Amino acid sequence: MCGIFGLALSSSYGEKNDLRNINHLVNNLFSYSQTRGSEAAGIAINNSISINILRKAISPKKFIASDEYKKLLIESLQEYNSKKLIKRNINFSLIGHSRLVTNGNQTENSNNQPVFANGIVGVHNGIITNEEELLNKNKDIKKKSQLDSELLLKLINKKYIQDKNIFLSMDNIFREIEGSASVAFFHEDNSNLVLSTNTGSLFYFYNKEIFIFASERFILNKLLKNQSIIALKELKISQIKARETINFDLDKFSFFKSNDQLKVNEELKNNKINLYRKFDVFDKTNSAESIKRCKKCVLPSTYPFMDFDEKGICRYCRRHKKFVVKGEKELFKNVEKYRSKNGDPDCIVALSGGRDSSYGLHYIKKILGMNPIAFTYDWGFVSDLARRNTARLCGALGVDHIIRTSNIEMKRKNVRLNVKAWLNRPEIGMIPLFMAGDKAFYYYARQIRKETGIKLVFFCTGNMMEDTPYKFGFSGIRGGESGNTLTGIKRLDKIRLLNYYLRNFIINPNYINSSLLDTGMAYWHTFMKKDDFLYLYKYIKWDEEIVVDTIVKEYGWELSSDTNTTWRIGDSTAAFYNYIYYSIAGFSEDDDMLSHMVREGTLSRDEALKRSIDYAKPRTDSIMDYLQTIGLNYTETLTKINKIKKMF
Repeated sequence: MCGIFGLALSSSYGEKNDLRNINHLVNNLFSYSQTRGSEAAGIAINNSISINILRKAISPKKFIASDEYKKLLIESLQEYNSKKLIKRNINFSLIGHSRLVTNGNQTENSNNQPVFANGIVGVHNGIITNEEELLNKNKDIKKKSQLDSELLLKLINKKYIQDKNIFLSMDNIFREIEGSASVAFFHEDNSNLVLSTNTGSLFYFYNKEIFIFASERFILNKLLKNQSIIALKELKISQIKARETINFDLDKFSFFKSNDQLKVNEELKNNKINLYRKFDVFDKTNSAESIKRCKKCVLPSTYPFMDFDEKGICRYCRRHKKFVVKGEKELFKNVEKYRSKNGDPDCIVALSGGRDSSYGLHYIKKILGMNPIAFTYDWGFVSDLARRNTARLCGALGVDHIIRTSNIEMKRKNVRLNVKAWLNRPEIGMIPLFMAGDKAFYYYARQIRKETGIKLVFFCTGNMMEDTPYKFGFSGIRGGESGNTLTGIKRLDKIRLLNYYLRNFIINPNYINSSLLDTGMAYWHTFMKKDDFLYLYKYIKWDEEIVVDTIVKEYGWELSSDTNTTWRIGDSTAAFYNYIYYSIAGFSEDDDMLSHMVREGTLSRDEALKRSIDYAKPRTDSIMDYLQTIGLNYTETLTKINKIKKMF
C-alpha cells in the first residue's frame, strides 16, 4: 500500500533551527516512506499563503533529487524563514505521498498524488472497493482521473459542506465506504490539517513546535533516532486509531481528536465551519494546460516555428487561407472515363478502417456511383477495431476487399528497434520513423492496379482539416504547400528531410538496424515514385459531423472505448506517438485538426479547447496493446518518456 506522511512546523521552530536541517528532515521523511511505495511521489506544501503541489512518476529517492522538488522546497522554506524574521505567526506544513500503484497508472500524472479535488488537497492510502456504487449514489461527483482517492476527497468535501463538522463528516464517510482509507488533507478555505483513518494506519508525534505523521511507526522511530536531522527531546509516538480523526489547527498549532467528546460536542453545538481563509492552490507539476496558446485557435507556443502577434494570434492563424476544394462537379468529370459500363469494378479504394476512408468508400459507392474494390495494407498495426469496421463497410456495401500483408513479425521487430533507439536518445522530429513500415501502402496500391488492370486508385486523404505540419516542423522543415499528402512535399524539403534523418542516424547509431530497408523503401515510395492517385478530399468538403454520423448510423461503425475522438482510432501507433507529442510538447495532432476547424468556422475556440483537453487524455488501453505488440514493457517505456525534458 502507499505511504502518506507530513509535518507542520510552528514559527518558533523555524527560529531555533537552520533551514538546512528542515530540508534534511523533509527529505528523510520522504526517503523512509519509500518502503511503502516507489512507483510515484508527490508533495503539497502549505506556506500559510498558498498550497503548492508537485507530482512525478518516479521513486521518492529520485523525486527529492529532482530540480523541480528542490526549487519548490527551498523557495517554500525561504518564504517561511522570511515571515519568521518579520515576527509574523506563519507556519510551514506539508503532506506527501509515496505510491504503490493499485488503480490508475502512475505514468499519467493525474493519477498520482497529492490530489486537488473540489477545494481539498489531500493524500490517501488504501483502496475503496465500492467505488462504482458510490459514484452511482453521488451523481453530482465527476472524476477526472482513475483514482479512487479523487472520489474519496470529493466525497469528504461534499459531506463537510453538508455537516459543517469534519468529525461528523468523516464518521459518515467511514459508514459509506467499503475498503481501507487513511487520509491527510488541507482545505483551501481554512487553516487546518486533517488526518483520519478507518484502519489505524497513521502514527504521529507532537509538541508545541512540531507535528509529524506517517503511515508506519517505524518511519517516525527512524526520524527520532536520527539526531543529526532533528534536535528534539525524545517524543512519544501515538497512533490514530481506527475510525478516528485529528483536526490540527495550523494557526493555533494545536489539535483535538474525534474521541474528545467535550470538544467535539462543543463544535457540533456551535455548528461552525471554519472558512475564514482562502488559499491559492498551485499545481507545480509540469502541465500542458498551462502553456500559452493562440487566442484564436488552440495551438501552443511549443508548436514549431511558432510566434504570436500583439493580440496573441499565432502565425498559423495569421497566414491561414480558407480551404478550397475542386468540387463534386470536377470529381464526377474526372472519374467518368473510368466508370464501368457493365458493373465490373472500376476503381480501387484504399481502406484503413479509419473514419475518412470509411466515409470515402461509402461516398464512392453510394454517391459517386462507382464500383470499387477496397484494399487494406495490414503491416501489423491495423487495430482489431479497424478490422471490424472495414468488415462492416465492405459487407454492407457489397464491396470486394483485398488485404495485403508484409512480414508482420519483422515489421513489429523493426518498430521495436526504432522505438528503443529513440528512447535511447529522444529526438522529437524522429517520431515519424516509427511509422515508416506502413508507407508500403503506396507500393501495394500500384501493385493491385497492375494485377487488376484497374487504373483509378482513390486515397481518402487530402483533407486539409487534418494537416499536421508540425511532424515535419520538428525536423526543421517549415509547413509548406503539401496539400496534406506525403507525396506533395516540395523537392527541397524532401532533401532537407533526408539530411535530417541521415544526421540523426550518425548521432544515434541505434537506428542503423534491420529497419533501414523499410525506412529507405518508405522514402522511395513516398517521395520518389510518381503520384498519380486521386485524393477524394481534394474534391469534396470534409465535414466531421457528416462523416461520423454517416458511418456510425448507416454502418454501425464502432467507436473506441478509451477516447472520445474518432480520428486515428483504427491506427495502433497513433495513441502512442500522440502520448509522446503531448508529454514533451504539450499538444497532439488533434490540436492541429481542432485549430483548422476553428479557422474554418466549423467549431468555436471554447469548444476546441474543451475537446483538446479531453482528446489529450492518454489512451491507456491502446498504448498498452501497442507496446505489448512490439514487445516493450508499458510502465518502463512510459516512465522513460515522462522523464524526457519538456518543451514547456
